[in-house]
Amino acid sequence: MQAAALMVVLAVLSLAGSGSAQLRYGFYKGRCNSSDVEAVVQSIVKARFAREASIVAYLLRLQFHECAVNGCDGGLLIDGPGTEKTAGPNLSVKGYDLIAAIKSELEKRCPGVVSCSDIEILAARDAVALAGGPAYAVRNGRRDRRRSLASDVRLPGADYTAAQTAAYFSRLGMSPFETVALLGAHTVGGTHCSAIKNSRLYRYGGKAGATDPSMDPAVASVYKRYLCPNVSSSDGNAVFLDDQWSAVKVDNHYYKKLQLRRGVLQCDQNLYSDGSTRGIVDQLAGNNGTFLSAFGQVLVKLSEVNVLTGAQGEIRKVCNKFN
Repeated sequence: MQAAALMVVLAVLSLAGSGSAQLRYGFYKGRCNSSDVEAVVQSIVKARFAREASIVAYLLRLQFHECAVNGCDGGLLIDGPGTEKTAGPNLSVKGYDLIAAIKSELEKRCPGVVSCSDIEILAARDAVALAGGPAYAVRNGRRDRRRSLASDVRLPGADYTAAQTAAYFSRLGMSPFETVALLGAHTVGGTHCSAIKNSRLYRYGGKAGATDPSMDPAVASVYKRYLCPNVSSSDGNAVFLDDQWSAVKVDNHYYKKLQLRRGVLQCDQNLYSDGSTRGIVDQLAGNNGTFLSAFGQVLVKLSEVNVLTGAQGEIRKVCNKFN
């Protein structure tokens, strides 16, 4: 997942006790005529995954960017000038078309029933399971917020220290362990050379020609020679955050890369360089089952940040504009 996908807003949000308490399992049972809402979402996601496995990374990133700003409320989906979608960190977010397709199908079956914010969470959940991740259950009943402002979007860069990262995610109610588990979404992610050329390859610490000493020199050499040469034309070249053979699998290989000093983003490698989080990386690298369990739990926790429920907000007719 791209770097910013796993970062969440500095200025936000505690877990919303009253809102999340009103979410429940099986919320849509019997509410969509004869249709099973979760089965409809799963079917459409499965069809997309079959032809485009990268949809997993897109949907995970979409969930992070969504829930990071004012909570999991559908604000990122809104089109128009000055909306969250137009903020710099969101310009490369993908997956909107799949959310729209799911919404369109559900509107045919039961108009005005299923929120766009619930669709986002369900779609990400189903994509994770299709990629070998945990098949976790989520509670539903979110409603869509009538707010979407680019000025609300504050996403940190990819150079955070482990302490900065832990402090940042603590504002979302995440423990250090949950933070490191959440960053495991980079197991299916990617970024671009522009995210690492100055910070890690050519101007580490602001010094011309300096390479980050925490990066395996052999890996740095490959990046500099082949993938991210020091010319502007390489800025947009894609870089997998996990090894390419594992980049469409939800597994713990990402942590094993950190142990080998082969993390791509500085914020990732810093998790292993710092003694306060190194043990957590080792724990998750050592047992894929432990990672999968933790990853599912932390995604559920993220999905319930500052939600609207009951009579709050609205159920949009289409996801890219307010009613």
